Amino acid sequence: MKRIFLVLVLAVFSLTAISQKNEPLLIGDDAPSFKAITTNGKLNFPSDFGDSWKILFSHPRDFTPVCTSEILQLAHMQKQFDDLGVKIAIISTDNVSQHAMWKKSIEEINVPGKESVKIMFPLIDDEDVKISRLYSMIHDKTSTTKDVRGVYIISPDNVIQTINFYPMQVGRNIDEIVRTVEALQAVAENDVLTPANWTPGGDVLMPYSPYPSKELDENPELKKQYYNVGTHMWYKKQ
Repeated sequence: MKRIFLVLVLAVFSLTAISQKNEPLLIGDDAPSFKAITTNGKLNFPSDFGDSWKILFSHPRDFTPVCTSEILQLAHMQKQFDDLGVKIAIISTDNVSQHAMWKKSIEEINVPGKESVKIMFPLIDDEDVKISRLYSMIHDKTSTTKDVRGVYIISPDNVIQTINFYPMQVGRNIDEIVRTVEALQAVAENDVLTPANWTPGGDVLMPYSPYPSKELDENPELKKQYYNVGTHMWYKKQ
């Protein structure tokens, strides 16, 4: 009887462990750490990127047209990400040798009106799919061997701030990813909210009433800083 009970306990524990292991990542989770080989050498993620903002991009496959267009666009926008204090890493389930060939081919592309670029960010080898599974990049109903297009924006303290997935056939809007980083940074630095379609320099929302009526009576200048457009919708002018 004791043996049967022990077997049942072990079975329940195993099922619980498997269930917890397969739980998808959520906003607010710590970014799982991993070690990997990349086109820039060994990477210990996220610690090697220090206290920078971090973005992890997953790609279905090297040498495919949509993925190539995205990597090329990211390469052309590297300075913009650098100026925002953002470190980028790319991952797919191809190996590092294939990544290196793909990287070289992208750097040789000549887009009309643009100069060729050098790719400075690392491309991560995940041929065994372990990292992709860890980050919920493999969606089995789409493919068991290739990543969907994932975007993970991670704060300097290594907490996941946004998770977005795109189908394999649809390229990502890199400008929107930059805008999202800018919004996250504005929120973190100023204790504000950003309204729909916000862009840098636009007015922001306050998470609370910015001042009581008595304070306004004492300091009428406050009206020049804030305005109200409806219940619980206080804006701060920028």
